[in-house]
Amino acid sequence: MSAEIICVGTELLLGDILNGNARHLARQLADLGIPHYYQTVVGDNPARIQAAIAIAIERGAKILIFTGGLGPTPDDLTIAAIADYFKTPLSERAEIIADIEAKYRQRGRVMNPSNRKQALIPDGADVLPNPVGTAPGIIWRAADDVTILTFPGVPAEMRAMWTETAIPYLQEQGWGDRVLTSEMLKFWGISESVLAERVGDLFDSENPTVAPYANYGEVKLRVAARTEDEASGRALIAPIAAKLRQLGAPHYYGSDDATLASVVGKLLGDRSQTLAVAESCTGGGLGQSLTAVPGSSAYFWGGVIAYDNSVKANLLGVDADDLAREGAVSEVVAMQMAAGAQSRLGTDWGLGITGVAGPGGGTPDKPVGLVYVGLASPDGTAIARELRLGDTRGREWVRRVSGNSALDLLRQALLA
Repeated sequence: MSAEIICVGTELLLGDILNGNARHLARQLADLGIPHYYQTVVGDNPARIQAAIAIAIERGAKILIFTGGLGPTPDDLTIAAIADYFKTPLSERAEIIADIEAKYRQRGRVMNPSNRKQALIPDGADVLPNPVGTAPGIIWRAADDVTILTFPGVPAEMRAMWTETAIPYLQEQGWGDRVLTSEMLKFWGISESVLAERVGDLFDSENPTVAPYANYGEVKLRVAARTEDEASGRALIAPIAAKLRQLGAPHYYGSDDATLASVVGKLLGDRSQTLAVAESCTGGGLGQSLTAVPGSSAYFWGGVIAYDNSVKANLLGVDADDLAREGAVSEVVAMQMAAGAQSRLGTDWGLGITGVAGPGGGTPDKPVGLVYVGLASPDGTAIARELRLGDTRGREWVRRVSGNSALDLLRQALLA
């Protein structure tokens, strides 16, 4: 028993809208333990919608979940295309008309004639109520072994309908009788290929499974088990996750919702220590990631965005001779920026970042992607780390990796 997600909308194919519905539904199916192997995005075209249905059924999907194309406009074709595929007539449902009229009255408006289209559903289908908007969906056993669920493309409407009606329905049918439990282990400062070599045969495990992901310099290993209940899944995951943490040390920093900023924040909080930052190429991104953590005011006191050299010298106390001799993008300046933030704000720790984020501004000696991260410690010492991030992945990639590298430098110092 597997499900397939079919998202309808030409705007999705054009990239005008991010397909967050597919991501949400995929996670929901995983939580329910319903296997899900394919997703399809198709434009507002009846023939192509029907082709997507045929392909999904041929692939063995028993639950087809549609989003999009349920509105009142001429390009909202999903229901009609589905009904036509299964050679079933559409009938207007009076209760849908009544619901739409009531919602319009609540808004002090009169229902548009075009909204009657939303009351047409295939004979034999059940209405999937929409508590938020005017477009209902359907739950329909369209064939002996194929069930159709349709949702609007508006995320808030889709999510409400999924939670209030679809989940109870699927559970009542006995689908998703096995639970998918997972833990996402996160690593920094190690490449995906190197980590893969370390964990070796664990990738061959069938239950639980181990799958790698990598993005913006971070590597993740997802350990997932399919069992009868969550407790059994956790029991299967625990020894595998422990082995992965051991093999990935010291680069493992947390699991699931943990971020480098939240982990560093907890370490600082446990020690009753404080932090200030000085940023050049990241332009406040490091401070933003730190303050995204609730309660960060207990340990993060503030920062300085020191873009111009005059700010580095006058506000942070970076030596003017060092700036002239070594340049702003240098090890010595990064350390002095960190020490300046620490001194000026009176904190235990200081972080400094300076670099060439690109796409321009690089030189043969200091190319785009060259970044220095400085760390000032409570004992009065300072260190720096050089990063060579390259010029092929763009400015935002350099900035984000620089900020997280600074946090990881502090994390390892706190652990030491």
